[in-house]
Amino acid sequence: MNNFSRRRFIQTTVAGAAGLASMPLLQGFRPVGANDTVRIGVIGLGQQANNLIGSFTRIPGVQIIAGADVYGIKRQRFEQKVKEYNQSKNIKAEVVTYKDYRAILDRKDIDAVIIATPDHWHALIAIDSCDAGKDIYQEKPITFTLKESLKVAEAVRRANVIFATGSQQRSDRNYQHTVNMVHREALGKLTKVWAYVGPGPDPYNLPEETVPADLDWKQWLGPLKPVHYNAFLNPPISLQPAKNETYWAKWRYFKETGGGFTCDWGAHNFDIGQWGLGKDHSGPVKIVPPGYLDNEYLTFVYDNGLEMINRPYDEKKTLGIKFWGEDGWIEVSRGSIAASDPSLLPSKEEAADADKYEKSPLHLENFIQAVKSRRDPIVPVEIGQRTAATCILGTIALELKRPVRWSPEAQYFINDPEAEKYFHREYYGGYQL
Repeated sequence: MNNFSRRRFIQTTVAGAAGLASMPLLQGFRPVGANDTVRIGVIGLGQQANNLIGSFTRIPGVQIIAGADVYGIKRQRFEQKVKEYNQSKNIKAEVVTYKDYRAILDRKDIDAVIIATPDHWHALIAIDSCDAGKDIYQEKPITFTLKESLKVAEAVRRANVIFATGSQQRSDRNYQHTVNMVHREALGKLTKVWAYVGPGPDPYNLPEETVPADLDWKQWLGPLKPVHYNAFLNPPISLQPAKNETYWAKWRYFKETGGGFTCDWGAHNFDIGQWGLGKDHSGPVKIVPPGYLDNEYLTFVYDNGLEMINRPYDEKKTLGIKFWGEDGWIEVSRGSIAASDPSLLPSKEEAADADKYEKSPLHLENFIQAVKSRRDPIVPVEIGQRTAATCILGTIALELKRPVRWSPEAQYFINDPEAEKYFHREYYGGYQL
C-alpha cells in the first residue's frame, strides 16, 4: 500500500466553488456538455436518497431516470415520486427501477450515479461505477474499511470520472467562513480543535425479526458477515397511506454493520476539523481512545502536535466544531455560528447567504457543475478518502482500547500487527474487492 501515497493525490482548491477554476481538467469516458442534461441513476433508495432526489430534481438540467434497491417497496416509492415530479413539470422522461444496481451501470444513457446505500456496499458499487465510466456522487463515509477507501480513490483516478463526497457542510457558508478565519489566523495561532460527533459503534444486539417479503436480505448483506434482520436496520415505510422513514436506519450504529457516530457524524465534523487543520491530504499520526491512562475523549494527534478531540463544547452536546486559537475561538454547527469576538463572525450579507444552504442544494449543484466542466468538485475523492480513514482509525482505537500509530504518508499502521487486522474486513458471500 506504500505506493499509494499522497504523491498520487491531486491537490485541489477547496475554499469554495470559485476554486473550481484552478482544479485539474478530467477527461471522462463520456463528457457531458455544459448545456446538456445530466441523466442520473440512484443506487440505494432509502431515507437519504429520498432527500437527495428532492434536491437534485430542483437543479436545472438534471433528470433522474433510474433507481435500484433490494427492497421492493422502496423501488415503488422512488418510481412514484419521480413520475409525479415529472408530470408536475411536464417532463417526458421514462423512469425505470431495478433490483440489481448493475443494470443502471449497463445503461449508456446514464451519465452519473448517486450511491446512497449502507456503507458496506459503497466500495464495490463505486469501483463498478468507475469501470462503467459513470460520474459518482457518493454518500459519506465513502467506504467501510481503510483498504476500500484507497481502492476507491485509485479507481476514480484510473477511470478519470468525477467523484463527489456527500460532505455537504463544506458547501455551507458558515463552515467556509469558520475555516477561512482559522486559515487566516484571525484567532491567532491555532492551539486545538474540538470536533464533537458522539460515541463509537456498539455490538449488534437487536432481536431477530421476520424479513419483509419484498426485501432481499441476502443481497442487502452483500459482503457483510451475516447478521439477522431487524426493522431498525431498514425502517419500514408505506405507500398507502404515504409514510416515509421515521428514524435513521440503525445499521450505522453497530460494529458489525457500521462505524457508529464516529464514522457517521465524524465524516462531517472530523472532516471540517481536518480542513481547518490543513490536513485534507494527510491525517493523524496517533489516535488515542478515551479511558486510556488519563485521556477522557477520543483524540487525534497530528504531526505538528495539534490535537482534534471528540469533545462537546457546550452542555447541549451540539454536534459541531470549535477552533481554539491563542487570541480567541470560533464554533460552528448546522444553523449556528459563534465566536469570542463579533469581528470573527460573518457579515450580515454573508449570514444571509449562509441561510440559503437549507433552501438551495449548493453541494449538489457543485457536483453537477463538476460533471459538466470535468473539474473536481469541492470535496473530491482524496478528501473523502482521508476523512473516511480518520473516522475508521477512531473506531479501531476504540476497539483496541489503546493508542494506534498511523503513517499518513504510507497510509498504514506503524509497527502494529494487531491493528493491521482491521485494515480491511473479510468479505462474505463470494464477494471480492
